[in-house]
Amino acid sequence: MTSEQGEGRGASEGEEGSRREFLKAAAAISGVLAVAGIASVMKSVVIPSVPTQTQQTFPRVKVSSLDELSTGTVVIFNYPLGNEPNILVKLGQKAEGGVGPDEDIVAFSQVCQHLGCIWGYVAPGKSPTANPSYVATGPVGYCPCHGSVYDLTQAAKVIGGPAPRPEPQVTLEVDASGDVYATGMGPPSVFGHDTGSNDVSNDLQGGTIV
Repeated sequence: MTSEQGEGRGASEGEEGSRREFLKAAAAISGVLAVAGIASVMKSVVIPSVPTQTQQTFPRVKVSSLDELSTGTVVIFNYPLGNEPNILVKLGQKAEGGVGPDEDIVAFSQVCQHLGCIWGYVAPGKSPTANPSYVATGPVGYCPCHGSVYDLTQAAKVIGGPAPRPEPQVTLEVDASGDVYATGMGPPSVFGHDTGSNDVSNDLQGGTIV
């Protein structure tokens, strides 16, 4: 055998060895990837997903006090999020969900359930600035954008205009000293928070809780 033949055979054996090492490495990597893929699938099947947000409870916030409220008094406050206005009114007549000695103090989200405008309180016999031709027959909420009317004695039931649902009512409590607190929201959700559903936990999402 010549030296050239020996060199050729050595080169060939070297290439074959390199090829075997490459195939071994490729097989090992494939095995690792396969195991990782199976583990990932098993994890997604076995381990439940974790919510990105933790559901919180409604805060307890002082809004007013009995000695500060007389018939027709209006208090505007943000709740449950810092950018969501609500309106508290002492109606002067018993109302659904009302608190206080006369059960006439109520509060509702002030964001209209039609398109999100801000509505205002209109006393019986009065007219809203936006529509002097309308005269309230009872204590109502009137939206100046499209004329939605809410009966505040009947849990903000819609009695006029295009609003498709009542306003969410703020749950109120009066403590022994006469302070009035907001402690929760009733259904449906505040406009813009899964509007129309009864899942009021949505009202705690999307902003900073007061």
